[in-house]
Amino acid sequence: MNIDEKLEKIQEGTLEIVDIEELKAKLEKEHPVAYTGYEPSGKVHLGHAITIMKLKQLQSLGFKIKILLADYHAFLNGKGQLDEIEKTAEYNKKCFQALGLSEDTEYILGSEFQINGRYSLEYTNNVYKLATLTTLKRARRSMDQVSRHDDNPKVASVIYPLMQTADMPALGVDVALGGMEQRKIHMLARESLEKIGEEVPVCIHTPLLHGLDGDDKMSSSKGNFIAIDDEEDVIKDKIKKSYCPKGEVEGNPIIEIAEHFVYPYHETLLIERPEKFGGNLELSKDELCTMFDNEELHPMDLKNAIAKYLIEFFRPAREFMAENYKDE
Repeated sequence: MNIDEKLEKIQEGTLEIVDIEELKAKLEKEHPVAYTGYEPSGKVHLGHAITIMKLKQLQSLGFKIKILLADYHAFLNGKGQLDEIEKTAEYNKKCFQALGLSEDTEYILGSEFQINGRYSLEYTNNVYKLATLTTLKRARRSMDQVSRHDDNPKVASVIYPLMQTADMPALGVDVALGGMEQRKIHMLARESLEKIGEEVPVCIHTPLLHGLDGDDKMSSSKGNFIAIDDEEDVIKDKIKKSYCPKGEVEGNPIIEIAEHFVYPYHETLLIERPEKFGGNLELSKDELCTMFDNEELHPMDLKNAIAKYLIEFFRPAREFMAENYKDE
């Protein structure tokens, strides 16, 4: 596969690549490095799976994949004490393995290089340098949504984006991958790293899934998610209760699940219905959206199809987790 073909493949399912020409140059390398960072703070769910699927694709195109299990970031964000967070990090690692990343994926605990190891001094130096360059106003724009709208945020919320920026050169990153909620920090990194003599990463942004309750974002803290290791009955129950307004395609989490987890891998989705309600349908993405928009497809028929599909899609992950992980 040549560079243009790889580039076309990478663009599938992404909202933005900053910048395309820079990515072409990165693809000249034998094994460019792509990374994503995750706060170990709960269940690994469909929202995480979108970025993991993209990492798997990059891996198939020759990228070296590094996953940062950002324990100190989670600590700064009030997600628990470090010993608790590290246990969650191990669980998260097993989940990412269950989703099919290859064995040469590198999993890195943030504290291993942020406060320990040969790079910790240089890392700390970079954080201090970034602190002298970044205004409070600019740092605040890079905070997570909750902190950004807090009238009195903690200092930790300002340190967080500086540390995440410093993570990238520490990990030797060519490409930083994340959902669109990561864009503000990624842009801070692109603005700042060159000023301290570090390489600027290409940034790839994937869509965010709406929560099952219709919230703007699927989140383990809000309980509006489907975890990759949820049992079959749990998946059915969550999908059954999910927000799926009749005739509404935009912002519909069930339609989004079809778009991101069905149609990248299959041309059609099977909708099973009794003959008295029109019988079975095999629908392409466009056909599904059109029928639903025209109220020709009942939300419950769509929900049943998606629940059945997800149960099979994540069966290997459930089996892997059952064999390799026990919550002690």
